[in-house]
Amino acid sequence: MLYRCILLLCTISFAQMAQAGPWLREKGSAFTAVSFSSTYYLETGSQTYLEYGLTDKTTVVADLGISRLHYVDNTGYATVSLRRAISAPDAKSKWAYEIGAGAGWIGTTTLPHIRTGLSWGRGIEWGKKSGWMTVEAAVIWDLTYDLHVTKVDTTLGINFTDITSGMLQLYTANVADQTIGTIAPSLIFNPKNKKYRIQIGSESQLGHWENSALKIGLWREF
Repeated sequence: MLYRCILLLCTISFAQMAQAGPWLREKGSAFTAVSFSSTYYLETGSQTYLEYGLTDKTTVVADLGISRLHYVDNTGYATVSLRRAISAPDAKSKWAYEIGAGAGWIGTTTLPHIRTGLSWGRGIEWGKKSGWMTVEAAVIWDLTYDLHVTKVDTTLGINFTDITSGMLQLYTANVADQTIGTIAPSLIFNPKNKKYRIQIGSESQLGHWENSALKIGLWREF
């Protein structure tokens, strides 16, 4: 069971949507994203992500993910967090902290956890193109086996045109003296006069390219 707990912590630690970062939602506004990924070996994962502006300085974040792997029972997690701004609203560099709680499961076994995080981000200019960069550090505390996973996620995005953007993400996590890295490039399409965006990309664990996954996502603001 300890091995499965480590596996589940790794699954939760890489469940990182592109929108996570220091930017907060306006009061009463919402954002949702759903995604589906699959490897060549038909190991699949799905994720539903929600942000809601509770106040101008506090955003509620809900994250639900389910994975299907060949060598373990169905696994999943659910986490609800509060994200609070640290920096001033007009600051170029944005800072925010996050604290939340949730649980993961493997078959019929449930493992509660606490999540704490600190994120930084800012808009960037690359020639005549605009973009963004974020760095998020977090610790996920397992409450059953007294384990924890530390993670640092970096995102770089560039707006190529009014309807297309590119994004490169690097996820790193350390748990039980094991370090794992995943690289995730993607393209984002924003159809004109629409409130939704489409993400098409891939996720590959560094050193284990044979198990790369194709990922498709749909984002929408309300």
